[in-house]
Amino acid sequence: MMNALEIDSLSKSFAGTDAVKGVSFSIKQGEIFGLLGPNGAGKSTTINMIAGVCRVGGGSITAFGYDNQRDYRFTRRLLGVVHQEIVIDNFFTIDQALKLHAGYYGVKDDPAWRNLLIKRLGLGPHLNKVMLKLSGGLKRRFMIAKALIHKPQLLILDEPTAGVDVELRHGLWDFVREINRQGITILLTTHYLEEAEQMCDRIAIMNHGELIALEKTHELVRRLSSRRLRLWLAQELLHVPDELDTYRPELSEDGSELLLCLPPDESAGDLLKQICALGLDIRDFETDQSGLEEVFLQLTGMREGNDGT
Repeated sequence: MMNALEIDSLSKSFAGTDAVKGVSFSIKQGEIFGLLGPNGAGKSTTINMIAGVCRVGGGSITAFGYDNQRDYRFTRRLLGVVHQEIVIDNFFTIDQALKLHAGYYGVKDDPAWRNLLIKRLGLGPHLNKVMLKLSGGLKRRFMIAKALIHKPQLLILDEPTAGVDVELRHGLWDFVREINRQGITILLTTHYLEEAEQMCDRIAIMNHGELIALEKTHELVRRLSSRRLRLWLAQELLHVPDELDTYRPELSEDGSELLLCLPPDESAGDLLKQICALGLDIRDFETDQSGLEEVFLQLTGMREGNDGT
């Protein structure tokens, strides 16, 4: 099976400043793929080149086997894009815009599909409203319906939940999962890293125009995140035994709580045995593992104060 999207050595510069620097990755058909990075990393520029909104500076983009520069009309039809910025036809009603929009791609209007999108995205009560009268959340819903109206095989979501409330966010992700199960491939960018961790099969992370990570989500988190063992002691501890120094111990002021960092290749059970052998009396314990957010901050250097702009 061919890939839904293949990007090879993609680059772009503006006024002599490199925005995207030789980025390469591919997206399999049917997966939800996350493209992450801080502000200014080059994500939106990459997406705009994929969508044909921005000219390719160098390299190539192939969608379902078609070059997006040579076969641009056909590749546009294969893609649906929800841009980060609100892009609407201000003086059309929702109903008018959705009836017209499939035709922009040379696709005949399908009333059954259009009505399904209206129903699933909760647009029914607002069909006769012009875009200027819509709330921010409704504009986002309309943009998703508009991106899907011509039945694309790849849906690109650039910050689709920016500025929307929690209820709408959960509703949108439920719908994205639903259409993905029906075979639509998803390319997602988001600053809500917990969403990316839950939604995406694989994740690519960009920084300063370069690709710095590309891996299955759970493997990336497992490999780079930290695990910690938190102990509540039955007896107060005055100082941490020297044998535990390699675990970067943190002892609470009252000596009743001890936090230890677990190496990737060591189990919590092995460390507990060592602690018991040292004569520490454990009242209770728990383990936790950091998530994608910590991995993201670690890889992009933002923990050290680099804001990525």
